[in-house]
Amino acid sequence: MENQTLVKEICPTTTQEWVVNGALLVDVRETNEVAELSYDVPNIIHIPLTQFEERFTEIPKDKEVVMVCKSGGRSLRAVGFLVNHGYDKVVNMQHGMIRWAQKGFPTKGDTASVLGNAQGSGCCGTAASTAAQSCCDSKI
Repeated sequence: MENQTLVKEICPTTTQEWVVNGALLVDVRETNEVAELSYDVPNIIHIPLTQFEERFTEIPKDKEVVMVCKSGGRSLRAVGFLVNHGYDKVVNMQHGMIRWAQKGFPTKGDTASVLGNAQGSGCCGTAASTAAQSCCDSKI
């Protein structure tokens, strides 16, 4: 059987802690999405997923990196790619910009684009989905 490395994920609340401690956010959303609404954090770079294979080397291997997007799916793919290219300090932020904005974390732009029909403001969704275990219960 082939060795597989699991992708590590953290919630937006934990991401906030990582940012305070100097982690780099890498936003893989497309340029038009970032122009509409962006993360307002000090250490962030934008590499659209459509350009990721050509530009991933812009991401330092020696720094803690949190990959982000709108809902967590594209950034999860990017983390898998990076792990397969020797990055070991990279994690995915679950639920992306949608949950980031729901939590009221710093943004630039119009949050209506991601909050339109979003419900629940807990870290991991509505009360029904958080009954089992919160994504913030386990930290990496």
